[in-house]
Amino acid sequence: MRYLIYLAIGVLFGLVMFKSEAASWFRIYEMFQFGSFHMYGIIGSALAIGIVGVQVIKRKDLKPLGGGKMNLHDKERSVTRYLVGGIIFGLGWALVGACPGPMYVLLGAGYSAIILVLIGAIAGTFLYGLIKEKLPH
Repeated sequence: MRYLIYLAIGVLFGLVMFKSEAASWFRIYEMFQFGSFHMYGIIGSALAIGIVGVQVIKRKDLKPLGGGKMNLHDKERSVTRYLVGGIIFGLGWALVGACPGPMYVLLGAGYSAIILVLIGAIAGTFLYGLIKEKLPH
């Protein structure tokens, strides 16, 4: 039953992403050209909702659906890792026209060319998993 809830939330998320044009290559290109506020508004509202959501989870000590305890602790701060990771993520996003969430939305919408991007993203994630321990912290 829990997986059906996750699937329903994922489908709803995908519909919202598609209908709001957050998965649109044109909208993403427009954002990187500073031609429209559309995507910045979506990202900004997601950030605000995320901040409020995390604070509610921390203050009310909410539990995940599967039980246990939420793992919301402060992370190690390192300018270099966030700068390098952000640059790599941003370059990939600008090059492809989609970040990880919209890639699946585009696949679900029938854009089969995104399969190549998904294969690259999965390969990159796998490669990171292999070299993660060798990278400076």
